[in-house]
Amino acid sequence: MNSVIYHAFSQKDAKEFDIQHPGTQRAEAFVRAFLKRSMPRMSRQTQEDHLHRKAVVLEYFTHRKQKEKKKKSKGLSAKQRRELRLFDINPEQQRYSLFLPLHELWKQYIRDLCNGLKPDMQPQMIQAKLLKADLHGAIVSVTKSKCPSYVGVTGILLQETKHIFKIITKEDRLKVIPKLNCVFTVEIDGFISYIYGSKFQLRSSERSAKKFKAKGTIDL
Repeated sequence: MNSVIYHAFSQKDAKEFDIQHPGTQRAEAFVRAFLKRSMPRMSRQTQEDHLHRKAVVLEYFTHRKQKEKKKKSKGLSAKQRRELRLFDINPEQQRYSLFLPLHELWKQYIRDLCNGLKPDMQPQMIQAKLLKADLHGAIVSVTKSKCPSYVGVTGILLQETKHIFKIITKEDRLKVIPKLNCVFTVEIDGFISYIYGSKFQLRSSERSAKKFKAKGTIDL
């Protein structure tokens, strides 16, 4: 390999830089010649310092690494969730008694949210709290609807989406009730709150930032 690199110099250069020495002397002389040609402005003393270093850095460029954009993991679409049947409740689990503990937890959650439900509390305040609260576990009743078959349906709310309530009745029947054109009531400790479904078409996670009117309307 040394012979190939050596012949890259002219005979005049080889004689000038004295690279005719055999063995290690030839290699040392070659490196000195290479440094002198590559860095002509460098003094001989500096070149000698470079020779005694463990590594000779001829050029150094700083490359700024571009920050790789982190790919946000995309969740499942609504269609994929439906195809996977993620929110389906198995028939053997469609029993009212199984969800009574959930209802008890929900009542305690609302009592804590309202700092205790006292008889002298304003119903409007409780209504405002309930409209923004999580209703999973509440006992919900349909009091008015354009579809007469929905009126009177009562049960524990198991699932809520933007447009529907899924309710399990005491007869262990799972009912899917649309919010549109329905009025629901929620009762707790003697307080009754009304939910106007047409104005309630939001996901439960979105209601905390929603401002509701004091009284809803429904065209029946």
